[in-house]
Amino acid sequence: MTPPFKIISLRGGATDAIVSADLDRKTALAQETATRWFERRLSLRSPLDPPLPERPGRPEKPELVPPTAVERRSLHSVRGRIALLHAIAHIELNAVDLALDIVARYASEPVPHSFFDGWMQVAFEEAKHFRLVRDRLRSLGADYGDLPAHDGLWQAAHSTRNDLTARLAVVPLILEARGLDVTPSLQAKMRETGDLESAAVLDVIYNDEKGHVAIGAKWFRFLCAREKKEPAATFRQLVRANFRGPLKPPFNDIARAEAGLTPSFYRSLTSVSQ
Repeated sequence: MTPPFKIISLRGGATDAIVSADLDRKTALAQETATRWFERRLSLRSPLDPPLPERPGRPEKPELVPPTAVERRSLHSVRGRIALLHAIAHIELNAVDLALDIVARYASEPVPHSFFDGWMQVAFEEAKHFRLVRDRLRSLGADYGDLPAHDGLWQAAHSTRNDLTARLAVVPLILEARGLDVTPSLQAKMRETGDLESAAVLDVIYNDEKGHVAIGAKWFRFLCAREKKEPAATFRQLVRANFRGPLKPPFNDIARAEAGLTPSFYRSLTSVSQ
């Protein structure tokens, strides 16, 4: 049963969820805040809202290590599939906080209320994804926190904390779009090994992520239009300034285009490094 939450406003509920180190509470609060916002039972912000934290609340584990220290294993072993699912759980948990952060951080931005509808939908679905992956880990005899994880996702978001257009370029249009590129092959490998339960979880995530990239592309184009900037050129400029390393092919061009992210945005960035 979901505990009764005292949610002051959309920004307040989102911030409380970001701060929470209890992951059951974090995901439940994210979804309850989203539900109340969709029902128009919350104001956008309140003078009583708590300040945004520098970092999201986290339990003591997993240990955070550099990306190079995260071990890769074959998916043909249970341990390998657990390692992959653990990495995905970590990505989805960061995605919950990133969606909430874009709402709370930019609650005073002059954008339509439908902007916040979109990102709370993302937060709701990312919370669902984290729970699905965690439940699957538990069914395999593991749990989130059992293995080390890296902190690159939050760092990428933190570097764009003062620029909404840059945040949209980096988080949905690079980090989430990457999920569209790699997930189909992971789904196929899971099915090859006979792990249909994990493949089904990846199916849910993949289908929802298309919508998340589409929300990012929609609002990126909206902000570019407002500032009379060409979207693809602006994207490339912001990526060069705010994202370290090249964009890695292969790209799922069809899924990206369906989400509004055409090759003109990213093709020329494959060799960009900072």
